Amino acid sequence: MSFKIGIIGLGYVGLPLAALFAEKYPVIGFDIDSRKIKSLQNGIDPNQLSDQHQLTNPNLHFGNEIHDLEDCTHLIITIPTDIDAQNKPDLGPLKKATEMVGGILKKGMTIVFESTVYPGLTEEICIPILEQKSGLIWKKDFFVGYSPERINPGDHKRPVASILKIVAGDTPATLTDLSNVYGAVITAGIYEAPSIKIAEAAKVIENAQRDLNIAFVNELALIFDRMGIDTREVLKAAGTKCRL
Repeated sequence: MSFKIGIIGLGYVGLPLAALFAEKYPVIGFDIDSRKIKSLQNGIDPNQLSDQHQLTNPNLHFGNEIHDLEDCTHLIITIPTDIDAQNKPDLGPLKKATEMVGGILKKGMTIVFESTVYPGLTEEICIPILEQKSGLIWKKDFFVGYSPERINPGDHKRPVASILKIVAGDTPATLTDLSNVYGAVITAGIYEAPSIKIAEAAKVIENAQRDLNIAFVNELALIFDRMGIDTREVLKAAGTKCRL
């Protein structure tokens, strides 16, 4: 079977992923920002996440019309889930993207979510939207997976292909399919999570660990500053253990 991949959302997650998939498959990169799309069509990444050589790959096309994605076999949603003024997850953009996908969803398609969400959100919120908008039946007419993004923004030493990829699917067949699709471009390998909820929870832990580490180092930096100690030099010294 031949695959055609649609990437929805061309930010720091979606654009590098689209460029990577284009090394193996035909890819459509979709974003509602028409200015960004025009820039990418000219081989220019406004956020400098990908170089011109990647963006001019003949396998890679960009558009801001959702119907451009109708003949894709796999649609990957990489919409960010930011925090609102009340420090609650703002699910608005993710829901809108899911509604758009539901409007073009066809039998046999597989939808993959990479957005950071709480455990259960994909099945409790996103899938019902897909069913309602498309009139199709989950696990019969279309299939769903989850693969949390693990990109470190600004880290040019570890591009997306070099980071082990977690994948999860709604059925064993979906899991195998996604392992093959992602495995063709992720050189670091694939980890198959037992369920979508487990993959979602793993992403929550990763984010929490990162935030705790940042907060911890910030507190230490305040203490070291009062002691007249250079925090950067402390971190360089402490980091040598990773090289042992």
